[in-house]
Amino acid sequence: MRQIALATGLALSLVAAPAAATAAARPSSAVEHASAPGEAPVAVPADLTGKEVSFLGGGGLTLHGTVLSPVKASPERPGMVLVHGAGTGTPRAKLMGEAVEFARRGMSVLVYDKRSEGYSRFRRSYSTLADDALGAVTALRSQQGVDPAKVGVWGLSEGGWVAPLAASRSRDVAFVVAVGANALTPLRQQTWAVAEGLRKAGVAGSLVDRAEPKLYRTIADGGMFPEPWYDPEPTLAAVRQPVLAIWGVHDLLTPPEETPPIFARALEKGGNRHYTFRFFAGADHAAHLTPDGGVTRLPALAPGYADLVGSWVREVVAGRPPLASTSGPAPEQATPTVPVERPAPWESAPVQAAVMALMIVAFAAYPVTALVRRLRGRPRTALPAAPRVLGAAGLVALLGSFAYLFYLLMTGGKLAAPGPVLLDRPIVWLALQALALTTVAASIRTVRAWRRAGTRSERARLGLLLAGGAAFLPWALYWGLLLP
Repeated sequence: MRQIALATGLALSLVAAPAAATAAARPSSAVEHASAPGEAPVAVPADLTGKEVSFLGGGGLTLHGTVLSPVKASPERPGMVLVHGAGTGTPRAKLMGEAVEFARRGMSVLVYDKRSEGYSRFRRSYSTLADDALGAVTALRSQQGVDPAKVGVWGLSEGGWVAPLAASRSRDVAFVVAVGANALTPLRQQTWAVAEGLRKAGVAGSLVDRAEPKLYRTIADGGMFPEPWYDPEPTLAAVRQPVLAIWGVHDLLTPPEETPPIFARALEKGGNRHYTFRFFAGADHAAHLTPDGGVTRLPALAPGYADLVGSWVREVVAGRPPLASTSGPAPEQATPTVPVERPAPWESAPVQAAVMALMIVAFAAYPVTALVRRLRGRPRTALPAAPRVLGAAGLVALLGSFAYLFYLLMTGGKLAAPGPVLLDRPIVWLALQALALTTVAASIRTVRAWRRAGTRSERARLGLLLAGGAAFLPWALYWGLLLP
């Protein structure tokens, strides 16, 4: 059945995904070299120096990065490893802006190319990514002039799950900086982000409230959303190092109102009161400036962001970690997140796939058998309209709704593209709902045709078609096609 689920169309692009951490950190070694194989050396500003390094990450994979340091670097300086957000094989250049600004605040900063091996849209492990980060920590601690007791980790978005996990595993990590981090399960966060994107586009009703979260839940149950129910709270409770957490007021990917209290609760549960939370005005998910409420990310960091990181790190490594505090303007979150529970057995991905397969066969069999009869030269007989309408409308409603939902998931997030909207509903969704109503009405009319069927074979054909119509009614209610 899982193969059937995969065959329904899934080229889904996910913003973020998760992992239940189980493996222990593996020892890593740093190897310096001229440049990473296949990678051009990154451009380094004149006031900084750049040094290429390689190190072993999770599973013994060799990763490559650059260490940026001030030209006039002080001895025994702090260091910081930058951990990417979601994305396969993200190049170090993606975070070079942050790396440059942090290095200018007196740190040595290691930014590395994210792994592509063992990481994809449908498969990833925070445990392995944490091993990668710890390998980078080991590499940075070995650099000349870096005080090995003053090296911390910085994580953006998905890295906001990874960095605390790395810190919880190793006392080699001196501090944690998290930007756009999320304290909810990744599936709940992702479902909220895509729903918010649709709401910003003017969409309401069953598409947002019912179809979108149910599709994500089915995808997760089918193994196509990596580690969806990862719970970050136990990891945060195990972090003993000082934590600086930063959110943009216009974060459209992490719920900025709900996450900080959960973050604080988890840290306090573990006895850690050395945390600082800061919100930045006019900033997006990555604490970059945004001109349109978080949709567009400008290259510039939010004013004061890099200075805060630099001054906070200096206080921490000097043995003066600040106590619990929150500052900055209130974040904007239009709607709360909704829990996304594991599906019951009757609504699991295999059951969904089986029901869809039944309906596809039932709706397609009627016109296919009619075509075969015609090709064999059998005399044409007058066929009632209802069965033909049922087969066509049911098949289009079934396949069209899933195609449209997957399209929304691929284009969702902070900038949804549902197409023209009428009465708070995308016109495409309204058309699919009209087809669903047509399918139900045609099913009722087809019962009369079944009763009047003159041959056993015709009755069997209509019976199979009616089985599809009978399955379609509860299915369409479940997915919201027959709801406002």
